[in-house]
This record gives sequence, structure tokens and C-alpha cells, in this order.
Amino acid sequence: MDHAEVLSAYDQQIRRDARSDSPGARVERVGAVVRQTGAEYDWNGVHWADVDAATADAVIAEQVRYYTSLGREFEWKLHSHDRPADLADRLRAAGFVPEPPETVLVAEAAELPMEPELPEGVRLMAVTDAAGVRLMADAHEVAFGEDGSGLSERLSKRVLTQLTETPDTIVAVVAMAGGEPVSSARMEFYPGTDFAGLWGGGTAPQWRGKGIYRALVAHRARIAAERGCRYLQVDASDDSRPILQRLGFVPLSVTTPYVYTP
Repeated sequence: MDHAEVLSAYDQQIRRDARSDSPGARVERVGAVVRQTGAEYDWNGVHWADVDAATADAVIAEQVRYYTSLGREFEWKLHSHDRPADLADRLRAAGFVPEPPETVLVAEAAELPMEPELPEGVRLMAVTDAAGVRLMADAHEVAFGEDGSGLSERLSKRVLTQLTETPDTIVAVVAMAGGEPVSSARMEFYPGTDFAGLWGGGTAPQWRGKGIYRALVAHRARIAAERGCRYLQVDASDDSRPILQRLGFVPLSVTTPYVYTP
């Protein structure tokens, strides 16, 4: 894989030419900025900003004014190769708070393992309706505890809206141990691009280390390859990054969510 070529495609297709990831949200290009605005449960934030040392502070201030006027918390999705080099410092000075960084990993879908290998007693169930989304939320809360409950509610609304209104853009799955959801994940397609994104995969503590996360990746890789998707992209935590790299994913950049709360 040509790192520079794939990074350029990622920046162009996923960030500069970003499309709404929810039926209720819109992406707009305002001056140097590509940003998304949606409901409270949607992702609100800046995908891309073509700024330099002379323009960055004014552009940051304008985004703060815009989202504050809407009463929206928003995220500036900073990547390690973004410019200017001190953009992170400028965001912090403007009141943004960084969340833990994640490694942007990419793999060619057709080169990944595609046969899920699940522990005994665990099966994968496709999520297509409200009942399945509820199981996904339950799995998320089991994996992350009470701290994840608010996020689970927001994700549930967003996923259900996508499944209902734009079902071709999302694949969702939950891992069931008997009647209990123990992990869940989704894949989002970006029509007109070479990429699909893998999200989720958090697993209940007692089921970790048994291959469920790898099985969820394989399940989605097979679907992506069948649909002709070239690359799979993951914003990986430090927990999932080693697993994904062993499967064939390679680092592309590092992304840090900088969050501003009005």
C-alpha cells in the first residue's frame, strides 16, 4: 500500500469531500472549512480546514460562534498531519478539550480475513430494526459501563435513523452469547468513495480475549469486499490497534477529537 497515495485519497474523499453520515445532518463548505451540522445525537464538527498560521485563529473563532449559536457541542477532528503545526495549541487556547487520540488505520478489504471465528456459544446477529439497535446499546453499556450510557442513547438514535432512512449506508451487527448481547459493531459506507468505516466492537469484560472483536472485523470485511469497497478505515484506540495491525491494517495518521462545549 502506498502510504502517501492512500493518505491523499483519505483526505480528499473522506474529509474534503465529506458527505453527511446521518439523514438528519448536513455537510457544508464555508470558506476554508468543511463541517457537519445535525441534531444533538448526530456528529457535529469540523472535518477539514484549509488554514495556516495567519488564518487559523479567526477560522476557529468562527466555528465556535457558529455552533454556539445553535447550542451544539462540536468536535474539531484534528489529524497529526494537519497544518499549521501548532493547530492543537490554538484549539486548546480557544477552549477546546482534547479527548484520547486514536490511530487512523487502513487496510484493503479484499486482503483481510473474512471468516468469523467465534467462541463456542456466541453467534452474530444482523441488526435491522429498533429491537436490534436496543441490543447494540445494551452491548455498548455492558462493554463500557455507565460512562457509555449517554453515548449509547445518541448512537441508538443515529443508527436507527440510518437503518430506517438510508439502509444501504450502514451494516450493524451484535454478538450474542445465548440471549445476552456481549459486543456490537457497525460499518458505514461512504458512497462515491473507496472507503468504508469500521466503528464499535467494544466487548463485555468476561468475553474479551476470545476473538469476538476479530470476528466482527472479518464479518464486516467480507461484506465490504462483496460490495466492492476497496479500503476499510478505523479510528483505533490503543486497545484495538494491536489486534487490527495483526490482521493487516496499517497506520495512516493519528486523530485527536478536540471538543468544544458551549
